[in-house]
Order: sequence, then C-alpha cells, then structure tokens
Amino acid sequence: DEANIPARLIHPNIVQVLGAIERVQAWLDADAGQQLATRFEGADALNSVIEVAHDMRSPLASILFLMETLRKGHSGPITTLQDRQLGLAYSAAFGLNAMVSDVIELARGGEGLMDLHPVPFSVSEIMQAVVDIVQPIAEERRLAIRIEKPEGDFRLGHPLALSRVLLNLTTNALKFTSEGEVAIIAHEVGRSRVEFMVCDTGRGIPREVMATLFDSFRQRDGQSTGSYTFSSAGLGLSICRKLISAMDSQLRVETECGKGTCFRFELDLPTATRL
Repeated sequence: DEANIPARLIHPNIVQVLGAIERVQAWLDADAGQQLATRFEGADALNSVIEVAHDMRSPLASILFLMETLRKGHSGPITTLQDRQLGLAYSAAFGLNAMVSDVIELARGGEGLMDLHPVPFSVSEIMQAVVDIVQPIAEERRLAIRIEKPEGDFRLGHPLALSRVLLNLTTNALKFTSEGEVAIIAHEVGRSRVEFMVCDTGRGIPREVMATLFDSFRQRDGQSTGSYTFSSAGLGLSICRKLISAMDSQLRVETECGKGTCFRFELDLPTATRL
C-alpha cells in the first residue's frame, strides 16, 4: 500500500508506474463493461441472453437437488428452524430457475411453453403442488394461503402449463401482499369448463401501470428510447398470458388500490375418468 511506505523510499518513477497501472486497470474495467454492454445490444443479443440463461440452469438444478436432499433428511436430521430456512432457500432457487426458463422460452417465441397434447391430471394435485412450493415464502411473510378446489377433480388438459401459470400468479401475489392472504381458487362454471382465480389482499395495481402490466420489458424512467428493464412483475405475467392464450382463453385482472388484486381465466377441461 503506497500510503504505508515512507516518503523518502518512494521514487518518482515508482509513483508514475503505479499511477499508470491504476489508469490501465480503470481502462480495462471500463472496456470490459463496454464489451459486455455491446454484446447484449448487438445482433447476437438474443443468443447471448439464452447462453447466459442456459449457463445458470445447471448450478440451479444442483442447488435444488441438494436442498431437497437435505430437507428429506438424507444427510442426517435437521431442526425445525433449518427446515424452514431450507424451504425459503428452495423457494428462492426454484423461482430463479423458473425465471431462467421463462427467459429462454420467451426468447424462443414461447414454442416450448405448452404440453403437446392434452393429458389426464388432477386439478387438486396441481394446486397443492403450487402451495407446497410457495408455503415457506408465505410463512416468512406471515400470509395465509387458501385454496378452493373444484368438485370435478380429474380433468383432461395441459397440467404443466396450468401449473406454471398458477405458480407465477401466486408468486407475484405473495410478492406484492404484505398482510392478509392469497387465495388459489378453481370452480366449475360449466360441465367441462373451470374458472381459476388467484386473488390477494395486497396493495393493488396502480392505474398507470395497467397499460404495460403484461409487457416483458418496460422503458426505464427518464431514459432514452431503447433503454429497457424487466417489468416490475418480472416475466411471469407475460408468460402467463402466452400460456393461457395457447389454451384458448384470456387472462383478466381486477384490482383496487389498497384492497387487492384478482387474476382470473377460464379453461375447457373435460372430465377424465382416470389418470
């Protein structure tokens, strides 16, 4: 450290060399930042985004596997507090992994978002699986999660897409709710038609946000045209709208500031005799 060297031992040439090194380092740092910015603004920007997202998938999968192993006690008993902490970490990693998948699928135009063909599934199992994933987050925020299941449980449809929609909507609801509850509701509105709702008692959505609510990106405040960032709701709502549209339906939203928000959609889900 130059500050700790006696002044009589500092040769002027050494000072010049140290100064030159600092300037070179600053130039290298700036150049690296510029190279990164250029990479994500050029013609290959989309491929760069996909590459980064792909690189994140493997370590995230390893983290999820390790935490699941620990929670199941395969590495030895854990305390109640440790189980809660692992649950929170798992939910966070799962959400990040889902966002990575959303980025990849959105960049590819949404081609891999849907199951190819309708298959039999249990609506209640889909809803419970969503609750199991987000329960640690709800407990940490001291929020209740309520589910209402339909009378006809076994249906024919696209369970992976439905699960993804409900998980995205529920995660967003928890994110923007500070007290009360988040409800995941499914009820029959016809012999083969089911309405799904994810409602919260959060702060509601401001009117000025509604016009760009489903946009994947929004323009930065005060920035020039072409400067964008992720929507405050993430990519989740954009993905949800794509999925629901692919299932021949429409995502609707009802909101009131200070009282909460409710997202709803209807799906044609014929009853299935067995899984």
